Amino acid sequence: MISYGGDESQVADLYLPEGDGKVPVAVVIHGGFWMSSYGRELATPLAEDLARQGIAGYAIEYRRIGNGGGWPATFEDVAAAIDKLADQPRLDLSKVVAVGHSAGGHLAVWAAGRSGLPQGAPGATPRVVLAGAVSQAGVLDLVNAYDEKVGGDAVPAFLGTTPARDLKRYQLASPYERLPLKVPVALVHGTRDGQVPIDQSRRYRDAAAAKGDQVKLTELAHVGHFELIDPDAKAWQTCRTETMRLLEP
Repeated sequence: MISYGGDESQVADLYLPEGDGKVPVAVVIHGGFWMSSYGRELATPLAEDLARQGIAGYAIEYRRIGNGGGWPATFEDVAAAIDKLADQPRLDLSKVVAVGHSAGGHLAVWAAGRSGLPQGAPGATPRVVLAGAVSQAGVLDLVNAYDEKVGGDAVPAFLGTTPARDLKRYQLASPYERLPLKVPVALVHGTRDGQVPIDQSRRYRDAAAAKGDQVKLTELAHVGHFELIDPDAKAWQTCRTETMRLLEP
């Protein structure tokens, strides 16, 4: 276990492939609508599977709603966890992507755009720059998610405010508002997702493409929300394939 801070949630598990050579990295970020009742045990099986494919799987934990998370702590934690990779000698830091599910998809795509954040914003000035991100049914447009009550009141609870009261915070936190990210993003979403509407990925795809970003949406017919994090499911295999594609030279 790797610690990147003093809180019990500021930890991560790194699963390395066999051998001694430099390896690419996938930062695996779990979901759960940013709530403390969900943890990195959701990400660990995916990180282990990636390691078997020759990719270092890095399952991170972070402070969440209910244990000190929210704005800005969750963003600071995700950034610090990723930057901690700079201390690992076996990792090829030119080949690091993030793959995240649901709320973790939001954090993965947000993290991919850290280089474009203004000075002083949470997560700005990254030590480790991501080469891409894979969003597994991610919550990518926080203003729309607030309007549509995706996850109930999860979005305002996470950011501590509403778009009407503090639009600037939403603009810093929401990948949709930060376009263009100038980083490749792969979106994978099931057409039967009952937790995060597929419109979240479609809206992001359309807006990112219009801004000139490299973006690809794979819609999985008859697939729901949780198949994407089942290491034995074809839905996860699609996510893994997209992860490996973004790591290619």
